[in-house]
Amino acid sequence: MLYSLAIGLIVLLGMPFWLFSKKTRPGFFARFGIYRGRAFPEGGPRIWLHGASAGDLLSLAPMVAHLRERFPKGVIIVSAITNSGQEIAATRMKGIDAFTFLPWDLPSATRRAVDAIRPDLLVLEYTEIWPNLIRAAKAHGARIAITNGRFAPQRLTQYRRLFKLAGQPLDDIDLFLMREEEEAERARLLGAAPERVIVTGNTKFDALLATPTSDAADDAALLQALDFPESAPIFIAGSTHEGEEARIIEVYKALLTNHPDLRLAIAPRYTDRAARIAAIAEAMGFKARLRSAPVDPASKRESRVAVLDTIGELTRAYRLGKVVFVGGSFTKRGGQNILEPAAQGRPVLFGPNMDNFKDSVRLLVGRGGIQVRDEEHLLRVADELLSKEEERAALGLLARKTVSSIRGASARNVAQMAWALENDGPMAEATTRVPTRARANAGESAATAPAADVEAP
Repeated sequence: MLYSLAIGLIVLLGMPFWLFSKKTRPGFFARFGIYRGRAFPEGGPRIWLHGASAGDLLSLAPMVAHLRERFPKGVIIVSAITNSGQEIAATRMKGIDAFTFLPWDLPSATRRAVDAIRPDLLVLEYTEIWPNLIRAAKAHGARIAITNGRFAPQRLTQYRRLFKLAGQPLDDIDLFLMREEEEAERARLLGAAPERVIVTGNTKFDALLATPTSDAADDAALLQALDFPESAPIFIAGSTHEGEEARIIEVYKALLTNHPDLRLAIAPRYTDRAARIAAIAEAMGFKARLRSAPVDPASKRESRVAVLDTIGELTRAYRLGKVVFVGGSFTKRGGQNILEPAAQGRPVLFGPNMDNFKDSVRLLVGRGGIQVRDEEHLLRVADELLSKEEERAALGLLARKTVSSIRGASARNVAQMAWALENDGPMAEATTRVPTRARANAGESAATAPAADVEAP
């Protein structure tokens, strides 16, 4: 009751924001479990996949094909919190039957949503543990699974307090499909039944390699939209956060001394910041443009900095880059996805703060990924990579091979989910556990990793 009252108060106080914010205004009634007519098709089994945002849905996407193969007459419904998630569901999740917004975690809203969707299986991504939703789904008779499970070590105390307040929601979860053994152990420490906790790996690795590696026409179209010359090398800074862009532009300015034709493309984590970033670049002396701005056919392509203000193009942008830096790592954000550019065959640079992606760091450092300490270090490494084409290509190939070696979590997860739908409890771990090679790769330290041709100075 206390938890529900707290959530209700947050929703009530935030109502003016929810009504007028572009991020939450779409699907306003769906967030209260209110739908028009028959919003969800008939059929079964009924599988509800939920990820918070666009990136989470991309990690869920590879499981859809496996679910569709296993349950050809099933109904697959996807939910997210953000409207960018809706766009990804529509454009990148082939095979789903419906999309909706996650209801607020209020007893009434979650009950209405569950009554409308009627899930046989509810799949929650990462740490999307919503106690009232879980309780409503369980009361309906659904099986519940966590996929790509993770619990940040620095937040274990907060999780314990939440679970104490909300009535231990982990008791109602049938499957904890965890990314790695460390995460599995944290789930057990928080109260998950040990027999329900299985290490299956991370489906984001499957998602990375599901995207075609080349499409010359689309690549050329994006290059034209950025207003960059075809022959110009490009430095890509992806998933950047507040405070990082000015530092990256300073690095870019210094790189121009040895690489005068270099161009900079910045893809902020939140596209509503794009115009502000372009203004920062202009204030620092560069001609800047937004990717969405129309291009003059007679343009001499003099733009030096371009800012991606569109959704779903970052992977393609990474393919255009000679060198890639992934943001969120020079701030307290804890990093962003460094495996996405690696899967596109690009060497990847990232900063010191990668607490949310430690498994990816362990996997990639020494195998196409280089962690830098600060801007000065980033400048030295980027300058060296831009100067050595053969070594840069070798690092990119190594990065892609590394990501390729750890696929298969999606199939393992779906095998567990299908078993849970038809039986009581998880399958024997031996039938679905992460392959030995993938576990070894993910767990090796940088010290034991193969040496890269280009070392961080």
